[in-house]
Amino acid sequence: MRKVLIVGAGQSGLQLALGLLGKDYDVTVMSARTPDEIRSGRVMSTQCMFHDALQHERELGANLWEAETVNVEGLGVSVAAPDGDRALDWFAGLDDVAQSVDQRVKMAGWLELFEERGGKLVIHGVMTSELDALSRLYDLVIVSAGKGELVQLFDRVPERSPYTQPQRALSLAYAHGVHRRPEHPEKAAVRFNIVPDVGELFMIPAYTLSGNCDILFFEGVPGGPLDCFDDRPDAADHFSRILDLMKRFVPWEYERCRDAELTDAKATLAGGYTPVVRNPVGTLPGGATVLGMADVVVANDPITGQGSNNASHCAATYLDAIVEHGDRPFDAAWMDATFERYWEYARHVTEWTNALLQPPPPHVLQILGVAGQNPAVARRFANGFTDPTDFRNWFMDPALWEKYLAEV
Repeated sequence: MRKVLIVGAGQSGLQLALGLLGKDYDVTVMSARTPDEIRSGRVMSTQCMFHDALQHERELGANLWEAETVNVEGLGVSVAAPDGDRALDWFAGLDDVAQSVDQRVKMAGWLELFEERGGKLVIHGVMTSELDALSRLYDLVIVSAGKGELVQLFDRVPERSPYTQPQRALSLAYAHGVHRRPEHPEKAAVRFNIVPDVGELFMIPAYTLSGNCDILFFEGVPGGPLDCFDDRPDAADHFSRILDLMKRFVPWEYERCRDAELTDAKATLAGGYTPVVRNPVGTLPGGATVLGMADVVVANDPITGQGSNNASHCAATYLDAIVEHGDRPFDAAWMDATFERYWEYARHVTEWTNALLQPPPPHVLQILGVAGQNPAVARRFANGFTDPTDFRNWFMDPALWEKYLAEV
């Protein structure tokens, strides 16, 4: 039985670990925190997982909260006008529902599920020097912890990483009591609000420790009015600040939040990070090689909501590659090839995400405008969040957009 060590207990690492257990691998996961510590900790992210990513969880029997989690049935896009109203506002349904589960809930539950299914869990924040010794005990070592010292094992790839600093200042809060948009009270939807030259606000229906809720998530242009959380306010002040910003820049969303309150005292987060693509092969001091995955090797800004979806796709790709490889050595050449197999998907997400971080070119403005008049265009844009590779066929290239526009 081949032995695999996975360092990191996030979406990608635990999904891969559960998948490998189902294929009769001997799997050890190293987590810096216990399930109880994760549940009692601060929120770690925003997330909205679309159909293809949810299918991976269903196939593993890891969709533990699906029945109780609110279904996201559509995507709405609004663009703020200078007078505080909306210059553009439209909604499109998703072909298949999406869902968002607080990672505190999911990762704690998955760690317990991993142990129940016979996996070996080690609670320890491993350092590079320790990993060097541990690597001799396993056929394959995978690093899925996207933060900390171990990330330094993987070199930045300049030609795939156009940015050298964060492109957005991020702030979020999980809240109960957010009402649905009066235009579509029967449908839970992700709302994508664009405030030109200021940033974006996402409203994401989600499930957390205390039940269904909404995530209020600002992406602010650095140095702008949304970039105001460097003082790390306490949870109450953080939430109040978010509501004040909503009232100022997206008053139609603020109206939905008049009765809202934080889900818990650790339901806020602020920060930012630089989008980056890294070399997937890390070399330890003793010469052994380890494979990076998900955010370790492809970390995009969350403006397109693809982080957890990318992680899920990466885990599914790596699972197939590991099983197909049989008893052969997991050498650096195999690691490179496995990553490139994932990159064939992830590069489209990266290009699309990086494009949305820039002021939109004329053809993208036209797309958003036409989508408000043409349901087919709106629906294709919305469902692109499920399969971002489709954007290369019509959204990213002005000529392809003109061709598609003529067809519809």
